[in-house]
Amino acid sequence: MTSQKSVVVTNKLEEVLSATVSSFPDDKLFLVVDQNSDRFCLPLLCDVPCIEKFKKIVIPAGEEHKLLSSVERIWLFLSRNGADRKSVVVNLGGGMVTDLGSFAASTFKRGVQFINIPTTLLAQVDASVGGKTGFNFNGLKNEIGVINQPMQVIIDTRFLKTLDYDNFISGYAEMIKHGLIHSQDHLAELRKFDLNQPDYNELQGMISRSVIIKSYFVEKDPNEKNIRKALNFGHTVGHAFESFSLKKLHPLLHGHAVAFGMIAELYLSHLHCGFADGIMHHLAVWIKTVYGNFDISTNDYEALFELMGHDKKNEGKRINFTLLTSVGEVEINRNCSKKQIFEALDYFREINNG
Repeated sequence: MTSQKSVVVTNKLEEVLSATVSSFPDDKLFLVVDQNSDRFCLPLLCDVPCIEKFKKIVIPAGEEHKLLSSVERIWLFLSRNGADRKSVVVNLGGGMVTDLGSFAASTFKRGVQFINIPTTLLAQVDASVGGKTGFNFNGLKNEIGVINQPMQVIIDTRFLKTLDYDNFISGYAEMIKHGLIHSQDHLAELRKFDLNQPDYNELQGMISRSVIIKSYFVEKDPNEKNIRKALNFGHTVGHAFESFSLKKLHPLLHGHAVAFGMIAELYLSHLHCGFADGIMHHLAVWIKTVYGNFDISTNDYEALFELMGHDKKNEGKRINFTLLTSVGEVEINRNCSKKQIFEALDYFREINNG
């Protein structure tokens, strides 16, 4: 069992969850799942002695349902079933479930305790660590939310066996990002790992190391005023790609969008921070090999640039980026010109078409 404060990586989920909720009254236990985690993941909790005592709500699956309307459904469920400040909400699912459930719990009656049990790799290494909660609004990713830490995050790699390949590598992108911003050793083990035939015992250790990297930045800067912004590498362009794909009704998985964003931002790192061009190109080709293609044209640049202008990390009209001088060396709040951003999109298209 590996622990980083409130984050527990374990193969004894049943014991950890039972011990954590034992202090709550039986009628104050609430469970939030979506259609996928209800079908594929909840059966893995059948041996948790208290699981039958939870009142359960099932919300629709999919990023298109990460909306205020889903939060309202959870609020109504909690209200109608007598939830109060002595309650605990357990969110079982991917990042969409943990983000929505955590936000609903954080705001219901000005806040009730919540536990996240992330069931996708993306949620395990990213969405459930750091206390970010929220939902999409006005066509923009995670536009509304609060930062509020869960009582506990319980990570068990058994859930990952329910994922298809695309959803598995979606989470892997955030692990790649952690290696790029903090640890050459972690990046090296990620590059060696067999994604087609994953060893889940080996993966458990890698997830622990990835969580420790994210926790390092979160604990140093809980409210994202400074160094926590390192975790945004790949996300300024990546969120623009993600929002653009939603508008085109061909949504990218979040991790794929971040992976593609990292290719463009590696190029900006080369332009702005002197990141070695040979290493940049080598990494970009590897990421493209794993994640495939995302086709954009020069006609899309203006729309993508406008979406980047809505990014939460910006200051006024400045579009801020987290960039790298080298693997493990981060520069935050780097402002790039429109010309440089378009040049990075040119590079992305060159890699994409290569």
